[in-house]
Amino acid sequence: MNSHLVWLFAYSIGLLALGTWIARRIRTSNDFFVAGRRLGPGLLFSTMLAANIGAGSTIGATGLGYRDGLSAMWWVFSAGIGSMFLAFWIGPAMRRVAAEHDLRTVGEYLELRYGVGVRTTIAALLWVGSIFILAGQLIAVSWILNVAAGVPKAFGCILAGVLVTVYFAAGGLLSSAYVNMVQLTVKAIGFALAIPFALKASGGWAVVRNLQPTADYWNPLQGGESGLVYLAMLGPAFIVAPGLIQKIYGARDDRTVRIGVGLNGVALMIYAFVPVVLGMMARVQFPDLAQPELALPTLFMFGVPAFVGALGLAAVFSAELSSADAVLFSLTTSLAQDFYKRFLNPEASDAQLLRVTRMTAVVGGTAGVAIALVAAGVVAALSIFYTIMGVSLFVPIIAGLYSRRATSTDVMAAIIAGIGVVGGWRVFYGGATINGITPAMGGLACAITAYLVVYTIRRLSGAVVPIDRVHPQYKEK
Repeated sequence: MNSHLVWLFAYSIGLLALGTWIARRIRTSNDFFVAGRRLGPGLLFSTMLAANIGAGSTIGATGLGYRDGLSAMWWVFSAGIGSMFLAFWIGPAMRRVAAEHDLRTVGEYLELRYGVGVRTTIAALLWVGSIFILAGQLIAVSWILNVAAGVPKAFGCILAGVLVTVYFAAGGLLSSAYVNMVQLTVKAIGFALAIPFALKASGGWAVVRNLQPTADYWNPLQGGESGLVYLAMLGPAFIVAPGLIQKIYGARDDRTVRIGVGLNGVALMIYAFVPVVLGMMARVQFPDLAQPELALPTLFMFGVPAFVGALGLAAVFSAELSSADAVLFSLTTSLAQDFYKRFLNPEASDAQLLRVTRMTAVVGGTAGVAIALVAAGVVAALSIFYTIMGVSLFVPIIAGLYSRRATSTDVMAAIIAGIGVVGGWRVFYGGATINGITPAMGGLACAITAYLVVYTIRRLSGAVVPIDRVHPQYKEK
């Protein structure tokens, strides 16, 4: 059997063993959903960064660097910028509200602030979007297994789906947090070793720097389809990402959020250049790849010494699994809490809720595999999710936290306008950029505009929410 495949198989067994061992500490749904609200800065940092360095930040970003050059760094750098806003602006406020009202999902916050209609609408949108991002992670794993051992894409997607579903379903956020620490360590060591060996095999920096497949390959702001445009798609999405906010719900205090999430943002901005440089090195050594997203696994298989390649593949494998479990966490907890407990069985016991959550993990993992089998690639799948999340969630969360008089009417107008523009853009223009404007930029701008217009009309017409009808969370004490 291929030595790289043996190593990845053994590593997978180790992750499963750790996840199921930690799961012995799960006693209640509170432990499963928010880790008992006892995560410290170290665990929060590792589980956030592990979730953020996933398929898009490894396989996807390296493929973009291979194809478009330096401007591809905005894919990850934008996530870092969004994470800094989350750390010092949105995150602490959301954690306080969640702790005060025992919230476990973003959907519960939206109902607390606006009512069940907004909660249901957002939850449904995010269920669809989450399936696409989960599919993106599974596709990335399949690329690794395909290059490493010739494993067909379908089998690779199924294997990854089973692995992630089993260790997440066992212990929820608590298991994921500890498994993510191991995965993050493997990522750090793998990439740190890979860069110097790949650079040497590529002939040194002078050779890489002379690479000029396109005229704008070294333009930091725009090269090919990559560039600063990613900031509009990924920045807002990482400020309001439900999976990340729900991890913040597990933090023990605001200081933990500022330190853990802030360090995660700094790490992302530094790491942003790593996959891009690796993509460039892959282009030097393998200039004729049919699929750019094969650049990273190909480099680790054939462009560095065997032991470095094995560790590098394990690092990428870790990246995809850690992001996949974060998505599965967001999807299944929302299905269990926002749908099952809210509508089907409001009196569900802890045991029933845990059982349903684990069942929905299996259903969600299966749906992710199904989409992965037909999706074009990692970046294509992830772009859909990030766009939906940014345009639908940004206005409701920001307005909910910082405008006492925002109502469900105002934010529903924003959601409908944003999603409507993005959907129409994709139907009529195929999601292409028009005059420098992307679907994410257009959708977010229309969402904000719709909110401001409806809010202003409502205020001018005299339909102002009296202070005694504002949710207690927002009343002056």
